[in-house]
Amino acid sequence: MTYKSNPRKGADFEEAVGRFLVSENVRVIRKFKLHIGVSDKKRPHEFDFGSDNLKIVVECKCHSWTEGGNSPSAKLATWNEAMYYFSLVPDEYRKMMFVLLSRFDQEKGTLLEKYIRNYSHLIPHDVEIWEYDESSDSAKQIHGSKNHAL
Repeated sequence: MTYKSNPRKGADFEEAVGRFLVSENVRVIRKFKLHIGVSDKKRPHEFDFGSDNLKIVVECKCHSWTEGGNSPSAKLATWNEAMYYFSLVPDEYRKMMFVLLSRFDQEKGTLLEKYIRNYSHLIPHDVEIWEYDESSDSAKQIHGSKNHAL
């Protein structure tokens, strides 16, 4: 499955991540809403997946290097936004973000590696970031606590 210039790429990627989670016996629902906020006032925020029973929220980001080998700055801003929302999720929830494995060349590494190098100060300590490899339909945890088994 290729995601390049596909208008449905985000939805297709979410479906792939959903299948991966099911294969690992992580039962979540799509478009999971959780009330979050910075004060006593809370509003529902929709995560790509989640579960109150498992106490888990999941976000999916399907971005890749530009054709010229630049990082997609505007797209990475949405990764930072996801980190902000994760920071508002109650501590008892497991927080996971899945990103598409995207490698421009060996020297630059993956887009996720670049993100972590440049934005580690914005990643909450309890957020797990997983890199999803579409060629093998597998995912590998790259950042965060490794105490959870999948």
